[in-house]
Amino acid sequence: MKTSQKLIVALIFCFTINLTQAQTAEEIVTNYIENIGGQDAWSSVENMKVTGTANQQGVDYPFVATYMKDGRYVVDVDLQGNSFIVEAFDGENSWRMNFQTQKAEAADSETSSNTKNGCKDQIVSPFFNYADKGYKIEFLGKDTWEGSEVYKVKITMTPDLVDGKEEENTELYYFDIDNYVPIASESKVTSGQAKGATAQTLYSDYQEVDGKYISYTQTNKFNGNVALVMNVQSVEFNAEVDESIFKMPED
Repeated sequence: MKTSQKLIVALIFCFTINLTQAQTAEEIVTNYIENIGGQDAWSSVENMKVTGTANQQGVDYPFVATYMKDGRYVVDVDLQGNSFIVEAFDGENSWRMNFQTQKAEAADSETSSNTKNGCKDQIVSPFFNYADKGYKIEFLGKDTWEGSEVYKVKITMTPDLVDGKEEENTELYYFDIDNYVPIASESKVTSGQAKGATAQTLYSDYQEVDGKYISYTQTNKFNGNVALVMNVQSVEFNAEVDESIFKMPED
């Protein structure tokens, strides 16, 4: 075979592999969305209210997390009968309460910008309408996760700002090969005290709520060590929400 013919064959082979990967990644995500309720069902969700219990370093505390379709959210935990906002976003700015002072504090502009870029992924996942958000997905083949065979998919999202510079924002997801739902996700922490650490989230105990499926147990790990376990008790869609809860108190 002439050199030019070999080159053409090689190019066709590479193109075929890339096309197959793109189709496979798309197929996995399509099956995933369908298996957790479908595009139409999740598109009709205007808000989602999650109630449960979190365990951190052996301490249990109740929480209520409210997520809006437009990206606003607030996570309110009960600490010995007192409300404490651990994370919130009002549509433009992030804020939280300081554990020491018990007062609300605004996040810096960079944190708020990064939150705004990813806040609409709070309901469902980054894969929901990923193309419309400008995200890219890539199939990385089959793998194993804690003894289970999985599909490994990489998603590239809006870049994060780290010290004023854009950094790649990617996450790896491990999908069950039978049900096409994520059993784990993994990423690198790019800022803060945990910068450089590997962050993992494990998803289990999927349950049906109004025709939609939610992971009722999520375990967060850093470098393989369990940091937080969240057990959902109830999920309510399209609830009546007092929108003042997203605003940071002035004092």
